[in-house]
Amino acid sequence: MKIQEDQRFAGLKPFEKKLWLATPTMHGEEQKWVDDAIRTNWVSTVGANINEVEAQIAAYVGVKYAVALSAGTAALHLATKLAGEKLYGQARPNQGTLQGHRVFCSDLTFDASINPVAYEDGEAVFIDTERDTWNMCPDALEKAFEIYPEVRLIVLAHLYGTPGKMERIREIAQRHGALIVEDAAESLGAKYLLDGKWVETGALGDYNCISFNGNKIITGSSGGMFLTDSREDAEKVRKWSTQSREAAPWYQHEEVGYNYRMSNIIAGVVRGQIPHLDEHIAQKRAIWERYEQGLADLPVKMNPWDREKSVPNFWLSCMIIDEDAMAPQLRGEQDYLYQCEPGKSSPHEILDALAAFNAEGRPIWKPMHMQPIYRTHAFITAEGNGRGRSNAYIAGSGVDIGADLFRRGLCLPSDNKMTAEQQDRVIEIIHRCFR
Repeated sequence: MKIQEDQRFAGLKPFEKKLWLATPTMHGEEQKWVDDAIRTNWVSTVGANINEVEAQIAAYVGVKYAVALSAGTAALHLATKLAGEKLYGQARPNQGTLQGHRVFCSDLTFDASINPVAYEDGEAVFIDTERDTWNMCPDALEKAFEIYPEVRLIVLAHLYGTPGKMERIREIAQRHGALIVEDAAESLGAKYLLDGKWVETGALGDYNCISFNGNKIITGSSGGMFLTDSREDAEKVRKWSTQSREAAPWYQHEEVGYNYRMSNIIAGVVRGQIPHLDEHIAQKRAIWERYEQGLADLPVKMNPWDREKSVPNFWLSCMIIDEDAMAPQLRGEQDYLYQCEPGKSSPHEILDALAAFNAEGRPIWKPMHMQPIYRTHAFITAEGNGRGRSNAYIAGSGVDIGADLFRRGLCLPSDNKMTAEQQDRVIEIIHRCFR
């Protein structure tokens, strides 16, 4: 039966214009700086816009240096490569800096966090999630070091704009002599209380990365940055990102390089967005809080955060359905099936209902250890090895928090241009799914 024919949704009308998950919000200043780049003919990978956004973002985050790059993924790649070089030495041109080495990685994240490990010929070991913030579990990380004590690199992402438990994770990393690549692509503007001081995400790791992708809290349509307090590291990343050109009167190369530099036009868009970062965060927080209040009478919870030690940027508002309110749902590799039950619902029923009324939602990130490409990689939970935990005779504990969040969770429309009236209609659609 089509959603529109379901009597639970009688009287509701689709949104006239698509209500998106998250889209760019332009303010006008962007055009000024883009036009300036074109007018002055600085449209390549050097120019005043690039210089200015590097300085402004470094000052905002509280680091000494920022290197503007073509994407957050480029920043993650060069951060991961740099970490590998610091740990294991300069790689040969035909191999990555992590060849033969394992890396502990966030499990519940977008694959852009993890793929750079493969780019550098390393092997990702996935660390399960904890329920308090939906980020890397420190207890699972401790178990991982018990199993693989030789590991010296951690790649950590802050999910949906919420900081992870960085105090414990940093302590664990320091105790084991491990470096941290911080993926703050989703969390620019989020803060974490560390040693009594509020620190921005993007300044909590040894190598730090942010994104200006089209759906992020501010955008350049694309783009990203590598952030650091080390001038040496900034200069190395800047060199690699411009094809590793040496200071010679001809093109000379002693290292493998990449075409990863941000264009001055993209930087112009970012430059016009920066003054509105705090405004966007406030709008996103208001959306999260309206969902929390509007859904309080349903058997669901919003994506959590540590209210004493962190302040998210609330990039995406997400919810998870209580276990006893989950209607049956099955997923294949590319399709799904669910059953409607009175008083219960499932992520895909809600997502289908939103889509039927012209609104966009999204499943929670599918954990990396469940992805076909990484199914042979190790996965560590708070209890230890997360693979092969059960057989026909011995029941496994079933601890797999990331898989559970994926099964019961979904991302809600979170566009900061969404009106309160539009959000109320989204909340009404969700309520009707539980009838």
